[in-house]
Amino acid sequence: MDKFQAMTLFVRIVETGGIARAAEGLHIPKATATNLLQGLETSLGVKLLHRTTRRVSVTEDGAAYYERARALLAELREVEDALSQRTTAPHGRIRIDAPTLIARSVILPALPAFFAEYPDIELALCCNERHFDLIADGIDCALRIGEVTDTSLVARRVGDLYFATCAAPAYLAVHGVPQHPRELATHRCINRFSPRTGDTVQWVFSKGAERIAAVFPSHLALEDENSYVTAAEAGLGIAQLPAFVLKDAMERRALELLLPQWLAEPAPLQIVYPHNRHLQRKVRVFVDWLARLLSEHDGIQLRSSLPGSGSESVSAHTADLPCPQAAPRR
Repeated sequence: MDKFQAMTLFVRIVETGGIARAAEGLHIPKATATNLLQGLETSLGVKLLHRTTRRVSVTEDGAAYYERARALLAELREVEDALSQRTTAPHGRIRIDAPTLIARSVILPALPAFFAEYPDIELALCCNERHFDLIADGIDCALRIGEVTDTSLVARRVGDLYFATCAAPAYLAVHGVPQHPRELATHRCINRFSPRTGDTVQWVFSKGAERIAAVFPSHLALEDENSYVTAAEAGLGIAQLPAFVLKDAMERRALELLLPQWLAEPAPLQIVYPHNRHLQRKVRVFVDWLARLLSEHDGIQLRSSLPGSGSESVSAHTADLPCPQAAPRR
């Protein structure tokens, strides 16, 4: 029995909650994983897991062994990393999870520069709105929008994601231009719903000390970010989009900015990774690169204005942003 492989397997079983998932993550057959676990328990002379047909749970001895084994494996990886840094460049596969729009508009266009610097790293990028379980699904790091409450994750804040209200010119020509957030109750709005809870996401506006939060009537609600942008550009209603996405759409004259003095509240933008997993050098260099990319991106950090605003920053000069002239309702 390979004691190192068996120890690694056991740690993965505890972290993923099942033998099959752990075996898949380590790219070994389930039967091999079962034999390794049985051999480990035999060599230790203790039962590490309670196993049923549906689930596995850790015994008291297993919990104690897990803590020591995890620490030993992390220390071993740190030693290997320290030695490899002297002789080899970062290499290997990294699994990343990122929101669709940021992946499409910010990360992917910048990857040629990353690969030029780190040609031996392979990226597996998952783009979706459904948050993966990083440990169970073997995700090395993820980009999250909003507060991170999961205590099993380390969160590195890299900025805030700003949103702006907008609509297509064709929609505004028919329905007119709202002058106050409460007027959205009489408009067609495109709502979002959470992929995790199914609840409709509130629209939130701030102007000085005044704050408005509401769910407006809608004939369309979407989960997918790409579909949401397409629906807005198709004139299906009023939407709230990340400022960097709206900037591009305004340059193409596909969307127009609305309610420029009423900012949608920004959401924290954070890179997360499991706190109980040693951050390998290949992951560390990617996390540092991504943090730098986001901190230097004008559209994310709002260091540049939306088209035609004549302002330096949406957040600092909202009064100067362009607003379409009101059109009569028909």
